[in-house]
Amino acid sequence: MGKGELGWTVAIVYLYTRFNHLLHRMRIILLLVVSVFLLMPVHAQWEKRDSLLRKLPSAKEDTSKVMLLLRIADNYETINQDTSRLYLEHARQLATQLKFTLGLYHYYAQSAIVSFTKGEYDLAMQQSNDALATATALKDSGFVVNILVNTAFVYQYMGEYEKQLENNLQALEIIERKGFTNKMAPMYAALATAYYNLKQFNKSIYYNHLALNHTDKSKLDYPNRALASVGQSHASINSTDSAVYYFKRAIAVSIAKNDKYAEASIYGFMAENYANRVEFAEMLTISEKALSMAKELQSNQLLASSFNFLAYANYFMNNNAAANRYVNEALNIAIRDSLTEELKNIYIVQSYIAAKDGDYKTSLRARQQADSLQAAILNDQVVKTTTGLEKKYESAKKDKQIVLQQSELDKKQFLNYVLIGSASMLLLIFLFAYRNYYHKKKLHQQRITELEAREKLSATQAVLKGEEQERTRLAKDLHDGLGGMLSGIKYSMNSIKGNVMMTPENSKAFDRSIDMLDSSIQEMRRVAHNMMPETLVKFGLETALKDLCNDITQSGALLVDYQSINMQASTIDQTTGITIYRIVQELLNNTMKHGAATRSIVQLSKTNSTLSVTVEDDGKGFDPASMDVSKGIGWLNIRHRVEFLKGKLDINSQEGNGVSVMIEVEVQ
Repeated sequence: MGKGELGWTVAIVYLYTRFNHLLHRMRIILLLVVSVFLLMPVHAQWEKRDSLLRKLPSAKEDTSKVMLLLRIADNYETINQDTSRLYLEHARQLATQLKFTLGLYHYYAQSAIVSFTKGEYDLAMQQSNDALATATALKDSGFVVNILVNTAFVYQYMGEYEKQLENNLQALEIIERKGFTNKMAPMYAALATAYYNLKQFNKSIYYNHLALNHTDKSKLDYPNRALASVGQSHASINSTDSAVYYFKRAIAVSIAKNDKYAEASIYGFMAENYANRVEFAEMLTISEKALSMAKELQSNQLLASSFNFLAYANYFMNNNAAANRYVNEALNIAIRDSLTEELKNIYIVQSYIAAKDGDYKTSLRARQQADSLQAAILNDQVVKTTTGLEKKYESAKKDKQIVLQQSELDKKQFLNYVLIGSASMLLLIFLFAYRNYYHKKKLHQQRITELEAREKLSATQAVLKGEEQERTRLAKDLHDGLGGMLSGIKYSMNSIKGNVMMTPENSKAFDRSIDMLDSSIQEMRRVAHNMMPETLVKFGLETALKDLCNDITQSGALLVDYQSINMQASTIDQTTGITIYRIVQELLNNTMKHGAATRSIVQLSKTNSTLSVTVEDDGKGFDPASMDVSKGIGWLNIRHRVEFLKGKLDINSQEGNGVSVMIEVEVQ
């Protein structure tokens, strides 16, 4: 093989690979629109366009007219998108005026189809999002399914095939759960497309056949599209004979149904299949049909692709004059309409056509343009940048001075950018440094505050602990020391009375002295008990509180009702128990001294690790806001003890309505 033949072979292989990429993208776009049509029926029954148009002049300005306009727009969707869009806009205006949400949903859904057909993908995405929001507001599962599927095909266009499959599976789950049998065929077709994009071709064929079988049983519209999808799957696994069979069936059904967009799309698929079979004459014939349909449909994407098909076929049939003419037509459309992906592939075809003609300068420039577009794919500014570079290149040949001036201007502009960028960077550094300093200062102050709080808490803990220790010592001294002495004195006096003869008057005085001594012993024991109840140490908090309430009730000063919940198997540590006992003791003392109450309730409960204490009375109450300025030692001690336990204190009171105090403490 000579060098020329080898280079020609390499060119064929590379160009064939790039053209397959172009066809794959066209398949994605066409499948998207085809499937959107299939999955989004707006109305249960379609009427002839002429019949619908005759109804329009006499229609009243109500919701039925909105639906009529939508039906007319649907009739034009695959024939004339501009006319369809005109009727859709009339429907939107009337639906907005009537606040007809259902009509607005159909407007957004159908508009997305029209926009996608015309290659206006950003607008189609926006309208699909509006449709999904409206469907969700309507709480209509069928509409949600439609938009989920459409969004899946938008993901397909973006190359996010896993998300496409995920959306389709979500839609299938709703369809099966709700029993939407009329949507099964298009749903299977959508899943077939998703698996096709993930290169799981056997699954794609499986779901395509499911779609076909379900379409035949249900007599749904557009079986031609399912047939075309089966053909594509067979073509992908190089089963080209089966692909031809299904494509021809799909074309026949498309013509019978006057489904022109599907017909044009399938011609493109057939062109790819003939290229795979190296049957370029058949590819040329089919591509001419695709071009004719694209012109009729006014689809710029189809026009650009069809011209590129023709350039491809003529290139391999050694008809470079025709190939050049078609590739230039494709190039003009792609540049004018910013069809970035098509433009990249057209430049590649142009590069090899020019190389075959010996125009290596054009070939090199086209290849460079293709590489630039490849690096910035899907960027809306790519076409503008490319066109600007071409204009600068042409201007440079005519006037070098203009280029020189432009270069100087660019340098100055670059210098300005550098200066502005440097100043901005310095400003950002300063702001970050100041923010860091401020944050550290704030953190330092916070740590100081925390340390002060800890020290204050430690001091409070030490004071309370010392106070309890001193109370315990005094209680023990009173009970064991003074109590023992008084009991001894009483015993001695009783012995004296039995051994000494007294007058009746002296005997009565002696008995009164013994009674006073008994009272002193009881008072001493009461004081000792209050300072450190023996039951609190021996039997715990619940028993001590119960005894406290009983003692107060028996004294007649206040009727105290004690209640306990979930405390039978609970064990409270001594420090916590003593502190809570002092709080309840102080609250009851306040009630007796200041509350003018006749009844009080003390409730002790435990839920999980939370110990709750509630003390309520029916007294005269007070304003809780006055506690902030109160100088009473009682409430101050209560607050300190709650802080010591790291608990929560809630005071609820109104003048004349009593007081309710609730304390919550976390215990082990």
